[in-house]
Amino acid sequence: MFGVHPWQGASRVCSSSQQVTAAPGPVVPAPLAAASQGLPELPGDPAPAPHPSQAVQAAFLCSLNQIWVKVCQLIHHLLNRYQVMVDEQSLNFLLSYCISALRQCSSWTHVEILQALAALVYNNGPKCQKFLPDLLGKAGLLLQLSDPAQPDVELRRAAVRSMANLCLSVPGQPYLDESYRSVCFQTFLSVLQSSKTTDVDDITFCMLLQSALKGVQSLLNGGKMKLMQIDQIGALLAVLKKCMFHGLPGLSIEVPTALYPAPLPQYDKRSPAKQEQSEPAASKQTGVSWAAPVLQPVCCVVSYLSYVCAGKEPPSWQPCKRLSSSESESYQANVRQGALACFLSTIKSIEKRVLYGYWSAFVPDAPGIGSPQSVSLMTIALKDPSPKTRACALQVLSAFLEGSKQFLSVAEDANDHKRAFTPFSVTIASSIRELHRCLLLALVAESSSQTLTQIIKCLANLVSNAPYSRLKPGLLTRVWNQIKPYISHKGLHSLCCSPPLLCVLALLVKGYFPMAQSYFLGLGEVACRCMEEMDPSIQLHGAKLLEELGTGVLQQHKPDSATAPEQRVPVSVVVTFWTMMLNGPLPGTLQNSPHATLQTSACDALSSILPEAFSLLQGDQQILCVTLLLGLNHSENPLVKAAAARALGVYILFPCLRQDVMFVADTANAILNSLHDKSPNVRAKAAWSLGNLTDTLIINMETMGQSFQEELSDVLLLKLLRSATEASKDRDKVKSNAVRALGNVLHFLQPCHVANPRFREAIEESLQALIATVGSEATMKVRWNACYALGNVFRNPALPLGEAPWATQAFSVLSSVVKSCKNFKVRIKSAMALSIPSRRECYGSPEQFCHIWSALVEALQRSEDTEDFLEFKYSSSLRSQLCQALLHLLQLARSSDLPLLGSSLREHGHAIRPYVLQYLSSPGHEGDSGAHTDLGHRERALQGAIEHLSAVERELQGKARLRVSLFLEDVLTHHTSATELAEA
Repeated sequence: MFGVHPWQGASRVCSSSQQVTAAPGPVVPAPLAAASQGLPELPGDPAPAPHPSQAVQAAFLCSLNQIWVKVCQLIHHLLNRYQVMVDEQSLNFLLSYCISALRQCSSWTHVEILQALAALVYNNGPKCQKFLPDLLGKAGLLLQLSDPAQPDVELRRAAVRSMANLCLSVPGQPYLDESYRSVCFQTFLSVLQSSKTTDVDDITFCMLLQSALKGVQSLLNGGKMKLMQIDQIGALLAVLKKCMFHGLPGLSIEVPTALYPAPLPQYDKRSPAKQEQSEPAASKQTGVSWAAPVLQPVCCVVSYLSYVCAGKEPPSWQPCKRLSSSESESYQANVRQGALACFLSTIKSIEKRVLYGYWSAFVPDAPGIGSPQSVSLMTIALKDPSPKTRACALQVLSAFLEGSKQFLSVAEDANDHKRAFTPFSVTIASSIRELHRCLLLALVAESSSQTLTQIIKCLANLVSNAPYSRLKPGLLTRVWNQIKPYISHKGLHSLCCSPPLLCVLALLVKGYFPMAQSYFLGLGEVACRCMEEMDPSIQLHGAKLLEELGTGVLQQHKPDSATAPEQRVPVSVVVTFWTMMLNGPLPGTLQNSPHATLQTSACDALSSILPEAFSLLQGDQQILCVTLLLGLNHSENPLVKAAAARALGVYILFPCLRQDVMFVADTANAILNSLHDKSPNVRAKAAWSLGNLTDTLIINMETMGQSFQEELSDVLLLKLLRSATEASKDRDKVKSNAVRALGNVLHFLQPCHVANPRFREAIEESLQALIATVGSEATMKVRWNACYALGNVFRNPALPLGEAPWATQAFSVLSSVVKSCKNFKVRIKSAMALSIPSRRECYGSPEQFCHIWSALVEALQRSEDTEDFLEFKYSSSLRSQLCQALLHLLQLARSSDLPLLGSSLREHGHAIRPYVLQYLSSPGHEGDSGAHTDLGHRERALQGAIEHLSAVERELQGKARLRVSLFLEDVLTHHTSATELAEA
């Protein structure tokens, strides 16, 4: 039988009827052909015989079609059930075989052929490129069979499924061309837009929708398809909204063909659920394809053969298939889940700013008076009978909420709005309130642990993005009241087993600590219990909670805290809290954990301890903390090492530790070790800690005096200087703190160090590094710190400021920056540095002194020149600092400086006067240093400059061309008159 090419036989038999087009096709492979042998004979009663020639032709054609069906069933069976891998040569052969079969076999075989085709192309899309014109081209087979006009829905579903499988991507392999992607997308969209007709059963239609949804999801995921066109987005979101409510009991909605983004509102036309015309179960039957024909009694053979000879699809002889309602509901739930999964992929393919235009179509809003509640994702989360579907809806909602801080920031309902229209801000606020209500309702009602987890994740995203300060109070109280029971001893286990719940708790503590502080010790117990769990993710959330609790206390106890002392967590309670932590799992987590992220988080938590509480801990606990951090600073993991280096930078500022020379030395060596690490992050953290450590040197020098300076090793000091100099050449994140440290060390040096030959070269290199950084094109933060550092250098009387060549370079670069830097905060800091030297000889020659004066005058005149509007808010502070610097120079001026000063005032005095008057009369502007001068201090500075210059001018005995003091006296007179007039 298989010795003859089947299609040649078929063409000969059917040449007279022209029902099958003769075309060359692939030879049936031997194993598949063999599997097609042994078809059972048709049993049953004899029937009247048709004309002999018709019977022969029909029987032969029937056997060929059945062979095709059997072969395709075998392909589908081997690939689907046994996961047989097909090599490229076999794939090409079998695809050609299926394409030929679709073109030449009777239509009743097409479903089975398409099932085989779907199995073949699954995860083999990149290998099917040469067959795409036949399948997806203008007259492609899959396009024809999936056309909306296709009457056989089962056949259409099989074609759509094959198309969806072709859209699956394979990592590292080329994807479908744009033209094919577009064709597939439009096909899937048309399927999803179609409605079920009365002659189609529920399950078949559900399977058709599922195939289309999987196809869209594959295009979005694998093809990295970006939805850009509004009509395309709107049409897709409309069908997804329709499908995600498909078959939801008690709900019937009408969705427009396209959704449009705000400000065009879309309203759900919701109608009461229509009562299905219930029929007896026997009347419900599905259309049964001839995919796997069941051999019927012989009495039906004649009728069967007559259909085949006429080229028509034979009718079904199978018994009517009855559908149970539970089976239908399961398929409908699968459609809803598929739509939600596709929606999740869609969210990732749309820019957030575009996505939020459709916020009102999917996120609940409080219903208006007398109007029904709009359907939304929360409708599914609250009403869908399937826990998996509810979880899917919540997952989509969570993705909606993730990253929504900017969008939600406009929400505002703290004030009552009595207007003819509802502002957008109030609409969004209403939506936020409704989300809280629905999620908390779901939290109480939900019984599925998987869905409960998704509810809490949604709450976490909502809490982290909602602008509660702009909303009426009470929302967070309700969230807190739902979570609060878990903090009790009975609820600890449930809380410690739920990372999302712990995440919500940490967010509440972080943003709204006053609400949580009454449960401070209970929350500490929660953190302890979490870190005792075996699951590393639970341990990590416990460490995060611990860090937020510690940070909340730190914020409360800051000197500038708005929290009244009596409303803060008492220090004694904080000591109890940290004693519990250090006697609990925290040290073990830091020492033995194989998880670097957990160790890092635990290290961050240990650095959040309140300094006042640390000083009251027992000595062995203090030693334990320090020993742990010093040990972790040698970790091979860069995350852990960076966290330890940062924590040491926190501890070095503790009053009870910073005066301990041995601790300072050990910490310095540890930080210097990390400063040379290959990880940029470790170096950046170490540089920050080095800046803190050198701040400590200055504090100790000012509070402890020479005793501390003598105890600190010269070798260590030299290492600090050299390491900071080297770090100042690193990337900007390291450099900004390295230059800060350089300024502190150079300020700390004593005359013995400056005179020491070992220090001389290091000092020169460090000064040149600072000067170069000030004038560089580094970030503004780096240059700001470098100006600050040079100011610190100028404070050290041991350095030869007036005579050293580097001093001329330093003054020159600061004078340039104060005039021309684009960043006003850097200008302010450079002006501040120029006003720090306290003796005239520090400024060098008269020419250099007057060069600095001229630079300050020019900077004052250009204090409003900027291309960046954001810099204007610093212009007033800049002028104040410049006027302060000018008065400082006048208070130090010598007689040799007066000629140049007089000349400058003759030329620019009229421009300077208004600024100085404004400086004297305006309230003290807080500069970026955090300090400000009051009006009395400014007047005294001016009066002091007048007295000093008058004395100098008297020494000249009238030889000065212009009495500078007279200019200042005139300014003071105008200021006094204006003040008296204002007071009158």
